[in-house]
Amino acid sequence: MRKLINIAFAYMLVGVASGLFFREFTKMNDFPEGGWTQLSVVHTHLLVLGFVVTLLVLLLEKAFNISSHRKLYAWFMGTYHAGVIITAGMQLTHGMLTVLDIESSAMISGIAGLGHMALTAGMILLFIMLRRSVGSTKQTPQEAVAS
Repeated sequence: MRKLINIAFAYMLVGVASGLFFREFTKMNDFPEGGWTQLSVVHTHLLVLGFVVTLLVLLLEKAFNISSHRKLYAWFMGTYHAGVIITAGMQLTHGMLTVLDIESSAMISGIAGLGHMALTAGMILLFIMLRRSVGSTKQTPQEAVAS
């Protein structure tokens, strides 16, 4: 569980730093204040998909011991976090190109799509583990009445 706390903390730091980077990078390059760039949502993605979701996984681990499904858990951790990093990295790249007024490549969109696919696969793995964990917990008659 400490690993999940450390991962969430790292996402929080990088998410906040990316918000600061967006503000300073656009100012430094005289980007119009009303102009839109993907840099403006990198911090949101890192904070929600990285920080918040990892904290939710920590709670699910505490409640349902989802890491007991060792292979699925390892696949989830690798796939999901790779998806977050790839997606945010491509948003950062595309956003910087927009601010610098450099035409983007279709390759960036393709790689971002792979990041989104990895996120989706990770979420599916999380729900598979969660279903198996919830299905394996038996309630006593007293717990059933209380719920």
